[in-house]
Amino acid sequence: MTQLKENFRYCIDYIKAFLKWTVLSIIVGAIGGVIGSVFHLCIDFVTEKRIENDFMIYLLPVGGLLIVTMYHLFASNGKIDTNRVIESVREDAKIPLVMLPLIFVSTVITHGLGGSAGREGAALQLGGSIGYNLGRLFKLSKNNIHTIIMVGMSSVFAALFGTPITAAIFSLEVINVGFFRYASLLPCLISSATAYLISKQFGLSGVSYLEIVPEKMYVSSFFNIAILAILCALVSILFCVAIAKSEKIMKKFIKNQYIRAFAGGCIIVALTLLLRTRDYNGAGMDVIERAMSGDARWEAFIIKIFFTAITISVGFKGGEIVPAFFIGSTFGCAVAPILGLDPSFAAAIGFVTLFCSVVNCPLASIMLSIEVFGTDGILYFALACGISYMMSGRFGLYKSQKIVYSKLNDEYINE
Repeated sequence: MTQLKENFRYCIDYIKAFLKWTVLSIIVGAIGGVIGSVFHLCIDFVTEKRIENDFMIYLLPVGGLLIVTMYHLFASNGKIDTNRVIESVREDAKIPLVMLPLIFVSTVITHGLGGSAGREGAALQLGGSIGYNLGRLFKLSKNNIHTIIMVGMSSVFAALFGTPITAAIFSLEVINVGFFRYASLLPCLISSATAYLISKQFGLSGVSYLEIVPEKMYVSSFFNIAILAILCALVSILFCVAIAKSEKIMKKFIKNQYIRAFAGGCIIVALTLLLRTRDYNGAGMDVIERAMSGDARWEAFIIKIFFTAITISVGFKGGEIVPAFFIGSTFGCAVAPILGLDPSFAAAIGFVTLFCSVVNCPLASIMLSIEVFGTDGILYFALACGISYMMSGRFGLYKSQKIVYSKLNDEYINE
C-alpha cells in the first residue's frame, strides 16, 4: 500500500509539472512569437528601405554613436549581451528588462544603416529577457528560471528563423558544450512551436531551400564532403578569431567607445564604396540565396568575415550566426568545383557546418539541415556536422559558453 501511494504521488507530480510547463511555455511562446515576429518585420522593413535608398548607409557612423549612447545610459546594469543570457542559465546572472528594447532598437539600427550583422544575438537576448522577467513575475525557483530563460530563447529564435525544432535544441545545447538539459526539452519545444505558429499568422515563412541535394551521390562524395567539413571548421576558427581579435585591437587603438563606433561605421562605409557593392551590408540573405543557386564569388566569405568583425567589434548589435550562414554557403559554393561537388549542395553543406562550428551545437545543426533542406541529404549533413564539430576545437562565438565534455574523449573537462 505504501509503494502504491508513493507511485501515485509521483504520477501527480509529473502531471503537475507537465501542466505547469505547458501553460508557462505557451505564455512565453506567445509573447516571444509576437515580439519576434514584429522584430522580423522591422528588420525586413528597414533592410528594404536601405536597399531603396543608398544614402542611408552614410548614416551608419551616426547610428553607431546612437547605439553606444543608448547602452551607456544603462551601463549600471552591467554588460548587456548574449553572453549574459548564457551566464544567466548557468550562473544565476540577472537579465535586466531593459535588454529587450535595447537589443531590439540597436539591431534594427544596425541592419537599417548597413552594418554587417545577423539576428540570432537579438533573438537570444529578446527571448532570454522575456523568460527571465516572466520567471521573476511568476516567482519561479532558481532552477525553473533557468528553464524559462531557455524557453524564451527558443520562442524568439523560432519566430525569427522559422525552424522550431532547431530553436528548441539550440537553446538547450548552446549553454554547455557536450551537456544537454533534457528536462527542459518539452517546455522549449512547446514554446518554439507556439512562437512558430504565431509567426505564420504574421505572414512570415522560415528559411527553406528544398531540393538542394543531388539525385545521385557516390562513395567518393562522402570523402569530398568530409574535406569540405574540415575546411569549413578551419574557416569557422578564422571567423571566431577575427571577431575576438578585432574587438581587442579596436579597444587598444581607439579607447573612446564613441569614437570607436563612429570610426567603425566610417570604415564600413568606405569599404562599401570601395567594393562598389552592397552585398556585405546587413545580413546578406540575397547573397546566401545566390550561393544556393550555385553562384558565389571566391572572395565573398573572407570579405564578410572582415565586415562582420568590424561591425560587431565597434559596438553595433545583431549577431554572428546569419553572417556564418553567409560565410559557409559562399565558401562551400566557391570550393565545390575543386572538390567535385555540386555548387548548390556544397553551399548547403557550408551553411550548416559553419553554424555547427561557431556555436558548437551538432544536434541543433543536424535538425537545421532537416528543417531548411529536407531529409534527403540527412546522412551527408550529419557526417559534415560531426566532423566540423570535432575539428573546430575549442573555438566558438560565445565567451560564456563552456566545453563541459571534451570533443576528443568521453572526459569531463568543464573549460
